[in-house]
Amino acid sequence: MNIQEQPKVAKETKKKIRVEFERTPLKERLKAKFLSLFFLKKVTWFIFRLTLLVGISYVVLFPFFSKIAGSLMHPDDLLDATVRIIPKHFTLDIYKYIILENGYFEALKNTFTLSLSTAIIQTFICCIIAYGLAKFKFRGNQAVFIAVIITMLIPREILNFSYSLNFTYFDVFGIFGLLSNIGILPDSWAHGINFMNSDWPLMILSFTGLAFKNGLYIFMLRQFFCGVPDELEESAYIDGSGVYRTFVQIILPLSIPMMVTVFMFAFCWQWTDDFYTTLFYGGKGNLLMPDIIQETPETLNIMIKEDNYAAVRGIYTASVKNTCGILIIAPLIVLYAFGQKFLVQGIERSGLTAD
Repeated sequence: MNIQEQPKVAKETKKKIRVEFERTPLKERLKAKFLSLFFLKKVTWFIFRLTLLVGISYVVLFPFFSKIAGSLMHPDDLLDATVRIIPKHFTLDIYKYIILENGYFEALKNTFTLSLSTAIIQTFICCIIAYGLAKFKFRGNQAVFIAVIITMLIPREILNFSYSLNFTYFDVFGIFGLLSNIGILPDSWAHGINFMNSDWPLMILSFTGLAFKNGLYIFMLRQFFCGVPDELEESAYIDGSGVYRTFVQIILPLSIPMMVTVFMFAFCWQWTDDFYTTLFYGGKGNLLMPDIIQETPETLNIMIKEDNYAAVRGIYTASVKNTCGILIIAPLIVLYAFGQKFLVQGIERSGLTAD
C-alpha cells in the first residue's frame, strides 16, 4: 500500500514546492536562480567549452581560410603590407588559368573514372575477403588475418621496386612465357606483359585486395561482420539459401553503411594518390588530379616574372599551388557532404566486436 502511495506523495510535494516558488517575489526567485553555486558552475563550464571549441576551430579552419583568401588575391595584394586576409584586388585569375591551362577538367574526368572504378572493385573484393575471415573457420584463418594486418604496417615505398619489376614483366606463374614458347601467344610475351603506363596495375591490385589501404578496409569490414548475428545466416540456410545467396541478399544489405564508408576511403585515397600514379604511369599516362599542381600556369608564370613582382614570386607561386590543392579537394568535400551520415555509421559499426 505504501509503495503505491509513494509516487503520489512525491508528485504532490513537487507541485507544492513549485507553487510556493511562484508565490515568492521576483527578486528572490532571480537571486535563487542566478546567484547559486549550481548556476555558477554551469556558466563556467559553458564558457570553457565555448572557448575551447572556438580555439580549436580557429586552429583547424584558419589555414583553409588563409589559402582561400590567397587564391583570390592579385600579386599587388601580396605587395601591400596592409592586406592580410581580405584582398583589395579581388580576382579569379588563378582559378581561371588553372582550369584553362593546366587541364583541370580533363584531370577531373580521368581521376574520377580511375577512382570510381578502383573504389568499387576494392569495396566488393575487400567485402568478400572480410566476410570469409569473419564467418568461416578454416585452417590458416588467423594466419591470413595476420598477413592482412602486416600489409597495413609495411611502408609502400619498400614495394616500389617490386611493383615496378612485376608490372613491367607481368606473368602469372610463368604461364605467358610458356604459351609464348609453344607458339600460342606472341613472342613479345615471352618475358611477360608490360603493364606500365596503363590502368592495369591499379586494377590488378584492386582485384587481388592488395591495393593501397586494402588491409585497413578488410580489417574494418571483418570487425563489422563479426558483429552480425550468426542466427541470420543459419535461418537463411534453413530456408534453403546457399552461401552466395545469403551473402548477397542478407549480408550485403546490412553492410551498406560500412561499404559506403570503405568506398569513400578508397575513392578519396585514390583521388589524391601521387605515389602509385607516378610509379605506374611515369608521367606518361592520363592527366590526373595530382598532376595539375606540378606546374604554374604559363600566363601567371609570365606575369610574376615582371620586375614589379620580384619580391612576391615565391609567395604567389605557393598561392597558385594552394589553389590547385583547393580545386583538387573540392569534389571530395562535395562527396563527404552527401556521404557523411553513412561514414559516421560505418566507423561506429566497424568496431562492434572483436575476436
